[in-house]
Amino acid sequence: MSQFWINFIFVVGSFVIYTWIAVWARARTTREFYIAGGEVNPVMNGAATAADWLSAASFISVAGLISIGYVNSAFIMGWTGGYVLLATLLAPYLRRFGSYTVPDFVGKRYASKTARVVAVLCLVVISLTYVIGQMTGAGVAFARFLEVESSTGLIISALVVFFYAVLGGMKGVTYTQVAQYIVLILAFTIPAVYLSLMMTGHFLPQTGLFGEHTASGMPLLQKLNEVVRDLGFQDYTADVSNKWNMFLFTLTLMVGTAGLPHVIIRFFTVPNIQDARWSAAWALVFIALFYTTVPALAAMSRLNLIETIYPNGTKAAPLVYEERPEWVKNWEHTGLLKFEDKNGDGRIQFYNDANKELTTNAEWAKDWKGNELTVNNDILVLALPEIANMPAWIIGLIAAGGIAAALSTASGLLMAISSAVSHDLLKNTLMPHLTEQKEMLYARIAMVGAIVVATWLGLNPPGFAAQTVALAFGMAASSIFPALVLGIFSTRINSKGAIAGMLAGSLATVTYIFMYLGWFFIPGTNSFPNTPEHWILGISPLSVGCIGAAINIAVSVIVSLATEDTTEETKDMVRHVRYP
Repeated sequence: MSQFWINFIFVVGSFVIYTWIAVWARARTTREFYIAGGEVNPVMNGAATAADWLSAASFISVAGLISIGYVNSAFIMGWTGGYVLLATLLAPYLRRFGSYTVPDFVGKRYASKTARVVAVLCLVVISLTYVIGQMTGAGVAFARFLEVESSTGLIISALVVFFYAVLGGMKGVTYTQVAQYIVLILAFTIPAVYLSLMMTGHFLPQTGLFGEHTASGMPLLQKLNEVVRDLGFQDYTADVSNKWNMFLFTLTLMVGTAGLPHVIIRFFTVPNIQDARWSAAWALVFIALFYTTVPALAAMSRLNLIETIYPNGTKAAPLVYEERPEWVKNWEHTGLLKFEDKNGDGRIQFYNDANKELTTNAEWAKDWKGNELTVNNDILVLALPEIANMPAWIIGLIAAGGIAAALSTASGLLMAISSAVSHDLLKNTLMPHLTEQKEMLYARIAMVGAIVVATWLGLNPPGFAAQTVALAFGMAASSIFPALVLGIFSTRINSKGAIAGMLAGSLATVTYIFMYLGWFFIPGTNSFPNTPEHWILGISPLSVGCIGAAINIAVSVIVSLATEDTTEETKDMVRHVRYP
């Protein structure tokens, strides 16, 4: 059987499962549509939360980022730490409050429609930013593994999400995400185990990372450091130069991810506060299973890639282009891997040509005209089974896993947008007399609208897609997270303080990002070059979200203290959430 049909069976088979679940778990009431009836088992909800959390960025991109070196471990520390913040500071109390959505909590806690609308706007900006990457990621996976145009793959993905999200609501999304977690974790860990056994003899990738590289007899990390150093790259285990910025970046990822609305809403779906705690614990277990595998997979994948290009070692001649393996040809078609024979010798020169010391002093690089192979880090995981000559069924499995990761998070984000529009903007602000039947109808219409917008953005991604990731984390960190934490832990913060804080924190964060990445991300409009020497106090645009959060908290406190006190009813509400 050809590889195409194997991939087809895995991908379509997973879609059949998702569709069957959607039919079985279709929502019949608004409570089932918004929070799955509040009756999800904590273990199941933990798996669904993990699937919501582990987006296409986690599945496809994180290993590629960390393959560059230890410096990018901030992504894992920040995202995992953010979940711990969410699980301890927010989840149990939000579940006890009993709201359907994040803006619902903000609107009720601060007794303000304006605060609710501001929260809705922040939620929509954050979620739409995130969903661009999910839909685009699904399109890339389809383009490679089912040999269709990425736009065709994206539309297929949108139709699948449309069916199970519109029909099933949060109930359908929850049980579909459980299946998607199983698919994505198997798709990620099986190739990692295979590669670990192949390169180190260790069954567990987590121990293989610190084991011996079988072919050389050296410790794996030492061998990796040696080969990347030979090619002019930074050591894999090299320390980060700007620890201050790394600390702030990690903190921004933590508070930003803890404020992501599509994950917060998951804790409203369990029966009680104790189940919310157990749900958080199980989700952390499922997330840890994935993230502890990532560093090992990243290191081994990079070493495996380099050994493919330099089969006789980095001091010998590299691979002849015409003798390149099939996986190189396959990924060249996607545009994510490119070769340019700059010196015309027919071999693939892969090295860091920005390293002037190497290109000046290394005898073997004298006749080279520059790096000839461009490898997008996002392909490391998806291409891994082909690079390592794994069985064909593993390639099919990883195809289904990459698509599952994209769809699970996309459905959660679309659900968050739909709920915010129908429940918070319409039912609780503009059209308070909506019946439950009408609210369900508008919820489904809002979901359709969100899917259409997300699909359009996926088909026409803005040129600034990478920059908007910074905007998403910055907005979540500087707007939603402080409003939730202050609303839970302080009886004194009033609506004026919360609104002023959200606006001030968001404005400061967005302004700083625009200063370096361009105003509204329009190329050439940035006020300063995005380089370390121009950053204020050494803070990069990616790291400013936690500063925005601090500004939000400070403004919220100052404005609240300068204006009227909260009512006794609000104080009692907060005390009930904290001390039932």
